[in-house]
Amino acid sequence: MSGKLYKMLLGGLAGVLLVGVSFTQRELVRERDALGLTRYTELKGAPPVLMLTTVALGGFRGLISNALWIRANDLQDQDKFFEMAQLADWITKLEPHFTQVWLVEAWNMAYNISVKFNDPRDRWRWVERGIELLRDQGLQYNPYDVLIHRELAWFFQHKMGANLDDANIYYKEEWAKEMEEIFLADKPNWDELMNPTTEDARRRAALLREKYKMDPAFMKQMDETYGPLEWRLPEAHAIYWAAQGLEAAKKNERKIDPNDLITLRRVIYQSMQLSFQRGRLIRFTVNKQNRPIDFAPNLEIIPKVSAAYEQAMVEDEKNRDHIETAHRNFLRDAVYFLYTYDREADAIKWYKYLAQKYPDKPLLDNAPNSLPKNLNLEDYAIARVQDEVDSPGRDKVKGVIEGLETKAFVGLAVGEDDQFMGYDRLAQRVLEKYNKKIGVRTVNDIRVGLPTLNEIKREVLARLVDELPPEMLAQLKSRLPPSLFAPPATSAPDNQPATSENATTNAPATETVPP
Repeated sequence: MSGKLYKMLLGGLAGVLLVGVSFTQRELVRERDALGLTRYTELKGAPPVLMLTTVALGGFRGLISNALWIRANDLQDQDKFFEMAQLADWITKLEPHFTQVWLVEAWNMAYNISVKFNDPRDRWRWVERGIELLRDQGLQYNPYDVLIHRELAWFFQHKMGANLDDANIYYKEEWAKEMEEIFLADKPNWDELMNPTTEDARRRAALLREKYKMDPAFMKQMDETYGPLEWRLPEAHAIYWAAQGLEAAKKNERKIDPNDLITLRRVIYQSMQLSFQRGRLIRFTVNKQNRPIDFAPNLEIIPKVSAAYEQAMVEDEKNRDHIETAHRNFLRDAVYFLYTYDREADAIKWYKYLAQKYPDKPLLDNAPNSLPKNLNLEDYAIARVQDEVDSPGRDKVKGVIEGLETKAFVGLAVGEDDQFMGYDRLAQRVLEKYNKKIGVRTVNDIRVGLPTLNEIKREVLARLVDELPPEMLAQLKSRLPPSLFAPPATSAPDNQPATSENATTNAPATETVPP
């Protein structure tokens, strides 16, 4: 074969190979697009050498990010979180689909860096930055990533929702303000947000979608499934993002670890438990000054919380025993809260369910013989009062006091003066014992402090005004001091301790209520 013919054959073969490669490349590009792997993010703020190296090396971006990751881990060991945050930001730009970097960087912002500051405003800025990093950037490049959804839900449930951070009330207040700008009322108007017809509604709907990346139609679905939820509180948002993660998992089944799905479901039923315990937001002012927001139980979601636990037991057979224990504890709380909030019919219903579901489990801690067959509802409730008084849990103790005052006021409204005096006196003693136990000097001193008894009474009466029949409400107004129904500004100063003299002031006059 001549050299010329040989070259022609080689040229033809090269042409065929190039055509074949073009078809293969086209298919590879299509598959990368389908998997979301073709995005390129501009590296901003990095040193010029790093930017040049990134562009020049191209395919070696992974090696660069590995080197930066090693350096970031060293900085973390040295507690140099600010420098680490900058390095992690570069890594996310180099490898936007590297999930672990998003998780670590957001965690450092919300947890490690935030606590370096004493001012709650500074802490809140870093907590928000961690949330925004996951929500606005991490999910932008990884919309179906279960771990990012899980971490985002956890920030709402734990960092904002729990009371482990001294600034947690400030976080909740700031978040409630942001949500009130969208919802304008206690209960969101989902139809208005889904199909806005006014300029203001369109503005608020756009804010919800564009800034907070939340879908009002899905929020409405979550509210119907798990609610009614209080969307100004973080627990509702923890449920939302966990549920979004479960939906995302359906679109990314090849990369799903079943344990991650279990974690998402756990966030949902744990957040529902918190919503039951303190899922009603209370705002009030005293002497024309805003008081910190406070919370009360959301008794309306008890059936759905129980259903969420039961569904989790079916879906997570491995941890069924632990979930059963949590479910039983929830049912014990639900029965007790319903009883103390004077919803005796519901309390009886759930007490029977508790006895049927867990007949061989004791109802009281450290009392092995307290089986459902050995206690009636009233005996159980009375024993629980003593247990809750001895417990340091703020939300539970506040729920106990609110429940006692509810029963006190209902008794007074129907002429049961002894019931009023007994429950009111017990509520005062519970509050005094709790404050003495945790060493509170004023209710604003620490994150676990409770409002004064007067404030709690005003909260309870504000709810009863909407719930009681007119004749019972009229009876209450004739028997109680006007200060409990007047605007809070006319009430006694909030730093006044709950002494026996205060209790006498708040009780009905002696000429109308026998001692």
